[in-house]
Amino acid sequence: MVKGLSLVDSIKVWMNEELFSVILNVLVILLILVIGELLISVFRKVLTRAFARSRKLSELFQRLLVKVLVGLAQLVLGMIILERLGVNLAPIIAGLGVTGFILGFAFQETIGNFLAGAMIAINAPFRIGDYIEVGGMNGTVRDMDFMSVTLATPDNKRVVMANKLIWGHAIVNYSYTERRRVEMGVSIAYDADVNKAKELIRGIISSYPEVLPEPAPVVEVNVLGGSSVDIVVRPWTVPGDYWSVYFRFQQEVLETFRREGIEIPFPQLDVHNR
Repeated sequence: MVKGLSLVDSIKVWMNEELFSVILNVLVILLILVIGELLISVFRKVLTRAFARSRKLSELFQRLLVKVLVGLAQLVLGMIILERLGVNLAPIIAGLGVTGFILGFAFQETIGNFLAGAMIAINAPFRIGDYIEVGGMNGTVRDMDFMSVTLATPDNKRVVMANKLIWGHAIVNYSYTERRRVEMGVSIAYDADVNKAKELIRGIISSYPEVLPEPAPVVEVNVLGGSSVDIVVRPWTVPGDYWSVYFRFQQEVLETFRREGIEIPFPQLDVHNR
């Protein structure tokens, strides 16, 4: 019973002397957390607006800088809260050297992706919204973070590629310039009128408002094949009109050649039996 009374008395003393300070400390920590998050949110908006005014920084580099600086601010906030909780940060900071070495070895792929992301952001081989080809994948760039780049494929699939994989391959940016050449071909029979076929093709191409007048479209004989005369067709458009011109031309050249009597041959092989 004495033990029980002693325990109860101890609890009463603790509640009278310590409970208020504990509650106060918890409230202060919550206040620091709320104010800190508000300040970080304002800090993020200020950074985003400041970087947006700069013409020297690409959009990807701006995003990366904002994420790094906001991450550092959140780290500082976490250290303040830990210190308020009474955690001694000195041993933690002292052990960062050894810990950093171990983590660096364990997360070398992650670090590689982060550094590759920094190189992509600095060199800016593409922007958000560009259509690129890299590592056997094609798609529109939707987002980029520390670890990866997100692409949207033409059939609306979401592809997430590691920064290290992207930076380690050749990057083809189809949206980098204002003009893009449409690569097409048409095959006609050897008995067909080549000049008439070329004129018909030029007439189709010239009817497209998407085709740019300069550089002038190229319509020339490219290859004398085994069973056909192959004509190369190369008009220029803005990148966004590439596929609309390509697909429309395929159907219209077929209909026009049929109507005008221009034969489109199929592969043939003559076999002589002796």
